[in-house]
Amino acid sequence: MGWHGRLELDHRLEATPRADDADRTTIGRARHAGPLRVLRSLYPEGPRVCHQVLVHPPGGIAGGDELELSLRLAPGSHALVTTPGATRFYRSDGAVASQTLDARVADGARLEWLPLETLVHDGARAHNRLRFALAEGAEMIGWDLLALGLPASGLAFERGRFEQRIEVDEAWLERSLVDFDAPQAAATRRRLASPLGWGGHAVLATLWFASGRAIDDARRERLLEAARTALPPDAPAGTTAPNPHVVVARALAARVEPLMQHARAVWSAWREAAWRMSASAPRVWRT
Repeated sequence: MGWHGRLELDHRLEATPRADDADRTTIGRARHAGPLRVLRSLYPEGPRVCHQVLVHPPGGIAGGDELELSLRLAPGSHALVTTPGATRFYRSDGAVASQTLDARVADGARLEWLPLETLVHDGARAHNRLRFALAEGAEMIGWDLLALGLPASGLAFERGRFEQRIEVDEAWLERSLVDFDAPQAAATRRRLASPLGWGGHAVLATLWFASGRAIDDARRERLLEAARTALPPDAPAGTTAPNPHVVVARALAARVEPLMQHARAVWSAWREAAWRMSASAPRVWRT
């Protein structure tokens, strides 16, 4: 039997005693079962934006573990959610590890989903599923930094199976599968090494800006240009707008650290371009 953890986060915009709309505060209330919880809620940008740090005390996700996270953002609320360290899927003797996120963002609310990197250890068998439902006037910035193996240690992901799904309801679906347990494992390795795959890189960053309402042409171009300017011109990277609701940026690297710097630059540029907000990096990123 593995660890079973569930965390429910409910964000609401509540009035302060002065009842001044400008002073309303995004309050994040949490209910948890098992080893998954909020370390702390912080307000480095003032009361409107609630920064929350999620922790999983066991330190990694092993075969048989099931972690479920539910996020709810009420109208007008704004939450930035991150983690203090990498999410690690450990080697398994056969049982599957799973992590599931279900996020629902109401009209006028904003979500920033910014966990640190995901490391898939050699021999892992894991599912990672992220689903975001955005109401008409809701918006979000999200990222996913996925490292196959442990690039800093020179340890590759060569055995096991990793499946990931990122979905923005009715707008964008990203599905990926790396399966070294299948008879076609050699073909999988060739595709990852190919220029049509990861080009031999070990880390992929995927970032997205999504809106429940169609993004107008001028704003979409600003977001695309902001991401292109933030990414180094010589990096294996690209940006696109697959439909009127989503802008996507991707980049590859051999190590996590330079790619994280690129991701933060894109996040900062999108914050300014979309919301006229300067970047306020969570303090936990510096510890």
